[in-house]
Amino acid sequence: MTTKAQRQHLVRELLAAHEIASQSQLVELLAERSVAVTQATVCRDLDEMGVAKMRTAGRTVYAVPEADAPEALPANTLRRVLGDWVLDVRWSDNLVVLRTPPGSAHVVASAIDRSNLDGVIGTIAGDDTLLVVADSVTGGAAVASHCRVLADL
Repeated sequence: MTTKAQRQHLVRELLAAHEIASQSQLVELLAERSVAVTQATVCRDLDEMGVAKMRTAGRTVYAVPEADAPEALPANTLRRVLGDWVLDVRWSDNLVVLRTPPGSAHVVASAIDRSNLDGVIGTIAGDDTLLVVADSVTGGAAVASHCRVLADL
């Protein structure tokens, strides 16, 4: 029997070695290594591990954030992520709401969180909507404006 920690370690190895586009594909790869799990278990593991779907060469695949990676994303990476995924930007007071295609909000939220964007306290992501909280000095209007520029909206 494989423990949760062992299973998640194997998931990290599989994600590093393969371009995995679906949870069912990951379930199959785990089964090939004698680890029988349900798709629901894989879903929970990916969520706990902070795994996100990222676009690579025209495909969307799962990617594990690197623990040793620098905290801040380069500005061009944030621009690319917002340009690829953000459909709409609105604000009120110190809150900014970004709309994305279904299932993509967490990708944008993670990029914003890792970018150290000026004036941003943090993000909360749903399925196709994320909330960006701006500090009271910068305000939502300035953060929304900057996000619009980065997303080319």
